[in-house]
Amino acid sequence: MHISFLIHNAYGIGGTIRTTYNLANTLAEQHDVEIVSVFRHRDAPVFSPDSRVRLSHLVDMRKDSPGYEGEAAEALRPARTFPSAEGRYDQYSALTDRRIAEHLSSVSSDVVVGTRPGLNVHLARETARGPLRVGQEHLTLDSHSKELRRQLRSVYPRLDVLTTTTEADARAYRRTMRLPGVHVQAVPNPVPAPGIEPADGNQKWVVAAGRLAPVKRYDLLIRAFDQVRAERPDWRLRIYGGGKQKDKLRALIDELGLYNHVFLMGPAHPIEPEWAKGSIAAVTSSLESFGMTIVEAMRCGLPVVATDCPHGPGEIIDNGVDGRLVEVGNPDAIAGGLLELINNDTLRRRMAGAALQDSERFDPARIAERYDAMFTGMLARGGSFGGRVRGTLHRTRGALLGGAYAVRDMGHGVPTSGIQTKGSTA
Repeated sequence: MHISFLIHNAYGIGGTIRTTYNLANTLAEQHDVEIVSVFRHRDAPVFSPDSRVRLSHLVDMRKDSPGYEGEAAEALRPARTFPSAEGRYDQYSALTDRRIAEHLSSVSSDVVVGTRPGLNVHLARETARGPLRVGQEHLTLDSHSKELRRQLRSVYPRLDVLTTTTEADARAYRRTMRLPGVHVQAVPNPVPAPGIEPADGNQKWVVAAGRLAPVKRYDLLIRAFDQVRAERPDWRLRIYGGGKQKDKLRALIDELGLYNHVFLMGPAHPIEPEWAKGSIAAVTSSLESFGMTIVEAMRCGLPVVATDCPHGPGEIIDNGVDGRLVEVGNPDAIAGGLLELINNDTLRRRMAGAALQDSERFDPARIAERYDAMFTGMLARGGSFGGRVRGTLHRTRGALLGGAYAVRDMGHGVPTSGIQTKGSTA
């Protein structure tokens, strides 16, 4: 099977990029796999693909790249296919529209996978007839603006498969988006074994990691740790990551007099050795589309105290077994969860062992197996149920209207909004 991934920038750093490499590298053990990056801004990618994974790009942003000057004018004109409400819209242009369309119109893969909403739109509209069209959603439906949801609603029915990272988000797509016949399935992100010794649970460190953004609510974690410090001054907190809230968080640390207890460590790559230096992980977000850091910490042998926010933590953590779920937005609850594990060595070590074992279900081999089975099954049936419905409509309308529709690509240009067909479920 030939599988092609289309990604925003395979040369950068981020959760979707890391997830795509993890999945592609594992699928490459059995299949012909390529990653096509829309942009390239550096000579070598941060994450190294498996030698069996082909990596290519469509637009070279390096100043010394061939043709860079000649493409500058086209790159200044706004994109028309990439949805204007998508968060990356300002980075796309007439140049990317053309390059992506050229790539998708000539792709010869069995499966083409888009990795963000804007690329899923391109994929749905422009992929050559034949490949299975798979759109991945790494963010939740609720996190998309009303305008983006409107733009996606008119295009996503042309996909064959839509994957989400959680069952909760899959239910949201099935319930609120009109996706007649599109196979909507939840498949969590793959997280590999760290390749280091797991944490021993003896170090008096709580560890958190992620971008310093408002949604992560590190301000609550810092305030909660003020309570931890009052009861257990021998414990410390390290927060890894960079972002715009650094100065605000630093000011809060100083205000609470926690400069000897809470440390902003900056970004770390790889992060696994830093997890292993701790004994407890903390995630205090108001929203998590999945929760990569939760799984990463568990794979390093740390129990995680996490807010029970939509959507990921509750589907990853078995509350009271391999971690603790606490109330969203409540620093007292966060402090209580941390102190429960800090003050009970036996409980903390038992949860750590359970976290290490339970997180094996996110191993790339297991996640790739789920994708493999889904792709194989869909291809064996000739595409999704929705694809067959659209194909039937296409042929029926062509016959009724003297073949007027017969020359059009099945599923493209044929209205489906009025078809009330039950879509496939996970």
